[in-house]
Amino acid sequence: MVYPILVVEDDSKIGHIVKVYLEGAGFRVIHVNRGAQALEEVRREKPLLVILDLMLPDMSGEEVCLQLKELADVPIIMLTAKSSEEERVAGFALGADDYVVKPFSPRELVFRVKAVLKRFEKKDLTGEGPIRFNKGALVVDGNTYKVLKTGKEIRLTPTEFKVLFTLASSPQRVFTRAELVEKALGYQFEGYERSVDAHIKNIRHKLEDDSQNPVFIHTIYGVGYRFSGNRDV
Repeated sequence: MVYPILVVEDDSKIGHIVKVYLEGAGFRVIHVNRGAQALEEVRREKPLLVILDLMLPDMSGEEVCLQLKELADVPIIMLTAKSSEEERVAGFALGADDYVVKPFSPRELVFRVKAVLKRFEKKDLTGEGPIRFNKGALVVDGNTYKVLKTGKEIRLTPTEFKVLFTLASSPQRVFTRAELVEKALGYQFEGYERSVDAHIKNIRHKLEDDSQNPVFIHTIYGVGYRFSGNRDV
């Protein structure tokens, strides 16, 4: 069975364009224009990925996203006119794996779909086993995609995990935003480096006791980010 990509978009013209481009790239596509329909299709079809508009006529896209995450472990790309950093961060906090702002390039969207699907393949990132920091206070396991803080699991999306894993694999090294996009996200488009900031902010919110005074991920102003945990020997 070929699993589909589910497009949830109430603008019929945009939905048609997205469907045509994705089908041209070899995907099977289902297009719905209501949040309730999206939830029904996820129960029925188990899609590879969901492209989700946030402004739907029957329910908010944010609520659809939350319910989708309860139904299935499926990657979600938010496709929306909401463009502020706060709105992007809120989208990632809900569990989105990518965030595309309208107006958008359909070709770029196809590349992003492929990149998210590639990231969602939870392949082993290391053969060394879990990496421990600060006397076991933080454990990052590339084999299972699990992060433990003082023994409690921290739930990250696959995208968030790869950003954290990239940083944690080279403690004290400063990564530019462009390097994080390339190494952790797998592709580069103009303006996408800003999304790294949103991912970092969301990871800090989940990982740090005080996200305003982080212990593990530090901002190097004008350059990028550094993981400052002390790796256990």
